[in-house]
Amino acid sequence: MMKKIAILLVFVIISSCKKEEVPLEISPNELHQSIDKVTEIMIHDIFSPPVASRIYAYPNIAAYEIIAHNNEKYKSLAGQVRQLSPIPGPDSSKPVNMQLAALIAHMDVSRRLIFSEDKMEVFRDSLYTIWASTNEREFEASREYGLLVAEHISDWMDKDNYKQTRTMPKFTVNTDDPSRWQPTPPSYMPGIEPHWSKIRPFVIDSAAQFKPTPPPPFSMEKGSDFYNEVKEVYDISMKITEEGDSSEEIAIAQFWDCNPYVSVTRGHLMFATKKITPGAHWIGITKIACKKMDSDFDKTVYAYTKTSIAIADAFISCWDEKYRSNLIRPETLINEHIDDNWKPVLQTPPFPEYTSGHSVVSGAASTALTDIFGDNFAFDDDTEIAYGLPIRKFSSFNKAADEAAISRMYGGIHYRTAVDIGIKQGRDLGKFVVEHLSMEDKSGLTAKQ
Repeated sequence: MMKKIAILLVFVIISSCKKEEVPLEISPNELHQSIDKVTEIMIHDIFSPPVASRIYAYPNIAAYEIIAHNNEKYKSLAGQVRQLSPIPGPDSSKPVNMQLAALIAHMDVSRRLIFSEDKMEVFRDSLYTIWASTNEREFEASREYGLLVAEHISDWMDKDNYKQTRTMPKFTVNTDDPSRWQPTPPSYMPGIEPHWSKIRPFVIDSAAQFKPTPPPPFSMEKGSDFYNEVKEVYDISMKITEEGDSSEEIAIAQFWDCNPYVSVTRGHLMFATKKITPGAHWIGITKIACKKMDSDFDKTVYAYTKTSIAIADAFISCWDEKYRSNLIRPETLINEHIDDNWKPVLQTPPFPEYTSGHSVVSGAASTALTDIFGDNFAFDDDTEIAYGLPIRKFSSFNKAADEAAISRMYGGIHYRTAVDIGIKQGRDLGKFVVEHLSMEDKSGLTAKQ
């Protein structure tokens, strides 16, 4: 009898010494950190703007599908975005934390899309250690399910024609036609992603669905519509550069630069300065909006997902037009016909001019964000602080998009038509995405004052 009592006491003592496992709580900040890490790695790896948009979209969809499976307020994207089938459900016998599984799926799909996987793995493993030490059983069950969904999304992702476009021919420059795009200084890079229109869209019917009206007919005859547009870029540039550091237009151009390809030449040395892409800037604005609204984890996943889908389809639409019209950049024509010493405020990115990518993407992203958070949503945009640029204040997402669009003229890299038609192209596309994705019950939405 005494022996049984002793054994029982030992069992009680051992049990009391075990660390009590507490339920894991996943905050929106952990998702923000994961997306920030992806952005940081993309800057390091120097992904082009279209490719970067793809890197944002798929991990967000992986996380969202898990959230939609668990939260009846959100509806699955299966059957709404192209060729996506329903994700598998979790094992009901295991203590799966669906928000944790969503975050794990997000990190795993992200890891598959970047070059520097080790950087993502270090970040992931630091979180794994914390979660496993807090509640190992819940963590393991959630990881198992998150990785299962990541595999499902990755299988779907691999069928979007991206890998096939990696082996397609490089863009051929047409030197016989004076209206056609030519590589621009200082690095004279070839046109990037000439086959991006072949990527499977998410929501739009095809890359050409929102084909814009064509630009003015090419003519360098003085007084022609096209010549006037070239001259307008030159005149604006000369005016604002005379004002120098006091120029609000230059400040706007620099704030929305978002060119990951900027080359710097010093003597015999040429190197690249690394920046975020246009899509990354709008993903940053999504983070700002979520924090201002104090959005919970599920709402934050929803906001990132809807916005990143609009951005991704916007790039497909815009790049379809860029390599159709294949229009020459202002820098080339101004140097040839007006002023051979002229340089734009911003470095010209390496792809054709029409339509303005930043305008299209900003139009689409701002439309999605307005649908999520409402119009007249004032915010302070601190996205560019890391690049030495001050905060800019906006009274709405649409106002920010308008400024992003006109910044391309101030920067000397786009004509007015590319900006005006581009922002319309993006907004039309964004409206289509909003109207054709049924994702959230928006009853009771109010912004924090």
